[in-house]
Amino acid sequence: MISAVDIAAEIVGLVVAVLAVTAVARRLDWSAPLCLIVVGVVASFVPGVPDYQLDPEVVLVGLLPPLLYSTAIQTSLVDFRRLRGPIAVLSVGLVLFTAAGVGVVAWLVIPGLPLAAGFALGAIVAPPDAVAATAVARRVAMPRKMVRLLEGESLFNDAAALVALSTSVAAITGAISLWNVGLDFVLAAVGGAVAGAVVGYVASFVRLKLTEPVADTALSFAVPFAAYLLGESVHGSGVLAVVIAGLMLGHRSPRVLSGSARTASRHNWQTVQYLLENSVFLLIGLQLRRILTEVGRSGLSVGMLTLICAAVLAATIVTRLVWLMGVAAEKRILTRLGLRKKRKAWPWRYSVVIGWAGMRGVVTLAAAFVLQPGTPQRVVLVLCAFVVVAGTLILQGTTLPMLVRRMGLPGPDPAQDALQEAALLHDMVRVALVKLDEISTDDDPPEVVQRLRDRLQGRTDAAWEQLGRQSALVETPSDAYRRLRLELLAVEREHCLKARDNGMADDVVLRRVLERLDIEESMLDRDDDEPAETDRELRAPASLAGACKHLAHEWKDVEPSSGDSCAACVEEGLTWVHLRMCLKCGNVACCDSSVGKHSDKHFRDTRHPVMRSYEPGESWRWCFVDKQLG
Repeated sequence: MISAVDIAAEIVGLVVAVLAVTAVARRLDWSAPLCLIVVGVVASFVPGVPDYQLDPEVVLVGLLPPLLYSTAIQTSLVDFRRLRGPIAVLSVGLVLFTAAGVGVVAWLVIPGLPLAAGFALGAIVAPPDAVAATAVARRVAMPRKMVRLLEGESLFNDAAALVALSTSVAAITGAISLWNVGLDFVLAAVGGAVAGAVVGYVASFVRLKLTEPVADTALSFAVPFAAYLLGESVHGSGVLAVVIAGLMLGHRSPRVLSGSARTASRHNWQTVQYLLENSVFLLIGLQLRRILTEVGRSGLSVGMLTLICAAVLAATIVTRLVWLMGVAAEKRILTRLGLRKKRKAWPWRYSVVIGWAGMRGVVTLAAAFVLQPGTPQRVVLVLCAFVVVAGTLILQGTTLPMLVRRMGLPGPDPAQDALQEAALLHDMVRVALVKLDEISTDDDPPEVVQRLRDRLQGRTDAAWEQLGRQSALVETPSDAYRRLRLELLAVEREHCLKARDNGMADDVVLRRVLERLDIEESMLDRDDDEPAETDRELRAPASLAGACKHLAHEWKDVEPSSGDSCAACVEEGLTWVHLRMCLKCGNVACCDSSVGKHSDKHFRDTRHPVMRSYEPGESWRWCFVDKQLG
């Protein structure tokens, strides 16, 4: 019997191994999931390493719900609604196609395997893993729409795969009708969706009443398990229920939770996701020794086993590519025949990349262990599942970045991100200042109102200043403020710690003061460790202007009034931060972060509507009239 000390030691060893391997992988810029599997495989053959048995019930009930939930709450419900058609095609249609294709191949190459057992293996290897897709997407500069499609697919395909697996397992032991198969899918979808919506609604209502971040976070830990259990109890898909509940709560949390509760929940779930998803990959590798031991008793030769595993892996990869290409071809054919509304179709290279981004993970291996002991060639099927998981991570996970570069897919544009952020903050500050004028009274201290105005204006100025990183200016005003304030915070914190060590104040008071310093530090507008993505050459973004007629106007080239200075600042003896140029007359003037704000003054004097950045490498424009960016 295993003692509590042994269990604790095994858990600590697992966590320490995860931390060490992920730290090394990050430093060497290697794939952490792949490194963890390799380390797990090697460790499984080391004498004395505990036998971490991957119990399918523990995975499906204990690990999968929080992993799916942590991904779902970070997934945009708006984007999911926009991509619901393609997600359904991948998460249901592709799963069934893969189950059928891999099932036939397995039936042909595995001696004595019933066709139903082959379909069971196909259902096992059909769903790409949410954890694997997210982990690889973080490292690959793929278009965001494509990443969201892959994440949406990996969130919803587990439900279809598990229903297909249960149907195939039932078919192994007896006859099953097509009617039963269709009914199972409908019950799983409807029951899971309703259960998830109920849990999401109830949890939103309860969290709205909670005021303590700790209590709210504790409740959030119970949500995925409650959704899963309710979904399964009504004979629906527990997996689908978890995803629906996570999407609802992630979408509604800004309205039902306080800022401190959202911050606490976000950090806690990031920690849970980090530990669970990396532990899962390590556990996958640790299963190899036990799998090989069982396969050794199957009576099949090494060459035959190699052929079987290679055929199943190839079928898993090829069926996905065939399905993606077929869907793309079907859309183009229907569009040419006039049977489908004309829309801009994704290029073929997009379909190739999505087809290649089909890494499998823990759900595949856990589902393989669900197979009953009496299943024909069960150990061979489990080995095939392990090879598919490891093979897709090695073959596809390591080559996907190169494929994305070869295909020339445009990654997220940091310049456009910075422009959108600046425009959004500008609009937020504008409506906040209007509200401030409405709610402030003569009884409010003028210095307090002015302090609020300065803080709001400073936040939007900091965002605009990030767009001028190509200029020769070493430090913007916001950068200087942040640098000086960080030094002051360090001095204040050191004095507070000295007061603690000398017993000059009660510990409760000291902790409260330190918490205030921590909050202020987190509120500083920019982080020194933030990736300098905005330092790249700023490209002209896709239009953000909507229907702004001023930005859409074809402005003629005009001669700038100055090459590298703001004439008004020079005349007044002022300095400037960044330069802007009027597209109507060519006047070069300073930005709103500068003391003079001469670009804004030029607009108010002349009513010339549009200016553009006059910083090297920048081409974005701003309409003063419509307050829009382009």
